[in-house]
Amino acid sequence: MNGSPGAYSSLHGFESWFAAGVPVLMYHKLGPRPRGVRLKGLYASESMFRRQLQEWTAAGFRPAPVTDVGGQLGNPQKRVVLTFDDGFENVLRYGIPLMREHRFTAIQYLVADLLGKTNEWEQREGEVSERLMNPAQVREWMQAGHDIGAHTCTHPQLTQIPLDQAREEITASRKKLEDIFGVPVLHFCYPYGDWNPAVRELVAGAGYETAVITQAGINEPGTDRLALKRFTVRYASRNWKNLWAMVRRQFAR
Repeated sequence: MNGSPGAYSSLHGFESWFAAGVPVLMYHKLGPRPRGVRLKGLYASESMFRRQLQEWTAAGFRPAPVTDVGGQLGNPQKRVVLTFDDGFENVLRYGIPLMREHRFTAIQYLVADLLGKTNEWEQREGEVSERLMNPAQVREWMQAGHDIGAHTCTHPQLTQIPLDQAREEITASRKKLEDIFGVPVLHFCYPYGDWNPAVRELVAGAGYETAVITQAGINEPGTDRLALKRFTVRYASRNWKNLWAMVRRQFAR
């Protein structure tokens, strides 16, 4: 394998990476993009998500919990981990039917203080408003066989706030979610992928078993379980190189 690939959109070209270890894929929002969206790459269309599920199913891949990541060399059982950041309502609407159809499961990292509200951290940067799942919808997500994790209370950049405040964001989000949903919350996601050794120690001290970041790559045995890498799912960049590669794939079929 030569270097880390770019954003993930199709299994084609990623086969060797997915054979090297259990991959973790990062999604945010599913479905159509509203008018005026600034961060278009955070959306995956319903058709794109359906195609990805079909590709994995056809290739013999099955879903895995995040606890399976980094435990062994290679990926002989063909497992893949699906993660969703933030708890957007559109993931429930567009994701659950497709995952049910293809027998896939995922983990959703929730912003504990914003359940049933909107993406306030993005709106402060000029992004359009999107609804977040409320507690009843999160329970629907869990009843469908999916997992939840913590994504802090308010979605701050943890390295940019005082450590005491970061500790509260990390520990309180776990306790609040456990109190609301009555299940252990053992998995964490750093907002914006923003972390450092001090923040990592706070996550460890809060009792989380795993934490995910935004760096692309495969997690091998010995990888820090509180800094698990993920591939970002988004459309391939529409440059000439990618367009030519798409044309060649079409003619190769």
